[in-house]
Formats: sequence, structure tokens, C-alpha cells
Amino acid sequence: MQRRETGTARRNLRTVLRRTYLGVSLFSVSVVGISLTVLAMLALRSSADYSLHMIARSMGYTVEAAVVFHDPVAASQAVARQAGDEQNEIAEVVVSDSRGEPMTVWHRDRQETPLQSLAVRSTRWLLPAPIVLPIMHDHVRVGELRVVGYGGRLSEFLLNGLFWILLCLLVSALGALYLSRKMLREIIHPLRGLAQVTHAIRRERAFERRVPHTRIIELNELGNDFNGLLDELEAWERGMQRENAELTHQATRDDLTTLPKRTLFDTYLRQVTENAAPSEHVALLFIDLDRFKVINDSFGHAAGDAALVGVASRIRAQLREGDMAARLGGDEFAVLLVSLRSVDDAVDIARRMLVGMQAPFTLADGQQIPVSISIGIAVLPDHADDAETLMQAADAAMYHAKHQLGGDWQMALAVRTPALDETTHS
Repeated sequence: MQRRETGTARRNLRTVLRRTYLGVSLFSVSVVGISLTVLAMLALRSSADYSLHMIARSMGYTVEAAVVFHDPVAASQAVARQAGDEQNEIAEVVVSDSRGEPMTVWHRDRQETPLQSLAVRSTRWLLPAPIVLPIMHDHVRVGELRVVGYGGRLSEFLLNGLFWILLCLLVSALGALYLSRKMLREIIHPLRGLAQVTHAIRRERAFERRVPHTRIIELNELGNDFNGLLDELEAWERGMQRENAELTHQATRDDLTTLPKRTLFDTYLRQVTENAAPSEHVALLFIDLDRFKVINDSFGHAAGDAALVGVASRIRAQLREGDMAARLGGDEFAVLLVSLRSVDDAVDIARRMLVGMQAPFTLADGQQIPVSISIGIAVLPDHADDAETLMQAADAAMYHAKHQLGGDWQMALAVRTPALDETTHS
């Protein structure tokens, strides 16, 4: 059972490779950028936690005296002086006494843009936990200090990280497009050449085409192997053409005289008679060797073959362009004369053939063989209106000439019927 194709559209190799290369590049850059950003933010959080601990310890020593003497104003001034430094990422400080009652509370007052505020809120999960330290005096707990980090640097780092990741993605995308185009030229061009050669061979039988060389080793080896296969196919094709030509020659040409056989002659006769114009004359000459059996019996079959070859050569010498001579079998020949101006042209050619046969044939041993022929002439449209009737008329005229004295020609009667049993000598 034949499987149905799915509705998924097929993509060419160029699109697949380009998308794959671009996807791999962007994925790699994204993974590397995000990984580096996360590691850097974890390191920054650890550093912020350590820095916040150090600030809390220092602030604890600073407010210790104010807490011991329960002086909120001094405590507030000390906290504001140290926490207000821009370098310290502190959002809130709370100083409590030994009973846990707040002595002073400090909040950072900073003007933020909506984007900065959003960034700070989004990075709160990265901030270290609030630092809570006891305030000690002579190893006695006199109060408590609570410090909350701000996270401005983390948010700034996060925004910068996102910006550089996006920038790297953009640069990577452009670089991937450039490299993918370069890679595609080196891969797709050889494959396209291979496909073009394959299509030319399949559609046009162009076995002389070859795949060009390429710089990529694997593709070059593939092209060389394909070219080697084409060499074998081309040699096989030439061999098949030679064999077909030989078979065609054997099927259509007589081995002894090299004249066309009856099959080829009949085909050409039908084409000529069917395409002949009403005013055009076409003549068919049937030729038979006189006393051919006597030649075979007296001189041998080799002499008979030599006589047939000689007769074919002398007949061929009288042909014009477009005429055809054929050996019908045994000692019978046929000649088709085309584009005649009148019946007299056919008679003139027949007479020249008879004159050409007057000289005897000389064999290899010096013996001479006298040969004569009898010719029957039928003309289209005078004696027939189709190929079959024309052959019958010429054959009947030839036998009439042969049954008389031989060595002469005979014209068929001007009657277009299959029964042409009467002829008249011109």
C-alpha cells in the first residue's frame, strides 16, 4: 500500500542548515551569557552579604556609646553619617535598646525612575538577608542593630547583564548569518552542482556532464565517485549505441551488398507515396538478374555473390539524391525514383542501368561473367495510387520483360488495379 505524504511542507537544505546554524549559535550564546550572569550575580550577592556584615559590625561599634547612654539623637546621627554614604548599599537601619524598643530608624531616601524601581524590586530575591547583630558592652547585650541591604548595584548589574546578553545575541545572530552564508556557499554549491548534473542526465541523457571539484574533502570525494560512475555510464551508453547501430544495420541492410533490405525499402516507399504531391511523379523499378542460376551453377556461389555485389554497385551509381535502391532477396532488386518531372525520366535512368550492365564482371581469378538485368517500371500516379498497387504493377512489368528476351525494360499499363497482367513496351 502506498503511503500518503503528510501535509508538512518540505524545506530545502539551505533553509535547514541556515536555521540550524543560527539556532545553535543563539542557543550557545544565550546559555553562556545567562550562565555567566548567574555566576556573577551569585558572586556579587556573596560579596554584598560580606560587605553588609562588615558595615553592620562597624555601625554597631559606632552606636554602642549612644545605646549605652540611651541617646537616640546621637544614635540617629551616627547611623545617618555612616549609612548615608552612597558607597554603602543600605536601605534601612534600626537601632533598638535592650528591651527591643527602637531608638532610631533610618531609611534611604533616593529618587528612582520607574525602571530603576522595577529593577530594584525584581532583584530583592537576590539581596542578602537582613543582618541582625547584638550591641555588646562589657560582654553585656545592651541593644540590637538591624541592617537591610538596598540592592541598587545588583539591579544595575542585572540590567547591564541583560543589555549585554541581548547585544551579544544580536552580534551572534549577525555573525551566524554571515558564517552560515559562507558555509552554505561551500556546501550547497557543490550539492547543487551534483543535483544539476543528475537532472541533466535523467532528463536530457547528458552523460558528458561532470560534477566540478570543491574544497570540501568529503564532497569532493563524492563528486569524484559520481564522475567515475558517469564515466562508466557514458562508456556503457556508447557501447549500447554502437550495438543498437549494428543491430539496426543488420536489420535494415543487406550483409552482402550493404543495400537496404525490403523492410526499410517498404517503409520509405509508403512514406514517399503517401506524401507525394498530385503533380509529382514517383517511379518504382523492379530489377531481376537474368540467368542468375546459370552463373551459380557454372562459376560457383562465390561468383554469384560477386555478381550481386557488382550489380548493386552499378545500380547505386545511377541514383540521385532522395532515390533509394534495395535488395529484396535473392537476385531481385528495387529502385525508388522520386521527384521525377515525367515518366521519361524513369525510362532514361532504366536505360542507363541497362547500359551499365553491358560490361562483364571480372572475378579474382580473371574469369569474366556476363550479366544482364530485366527492369519493370511503374509510375505513381499513372499506374497506381498507393504503394502496394505500385509494387504489384512494377513486379508484373518486370516479369513480363524477363519472360520475353530479358536484358530490357518494360513499362506497366496505365491501369490502377491490382491485376496488372498486361504491359506495353515503350
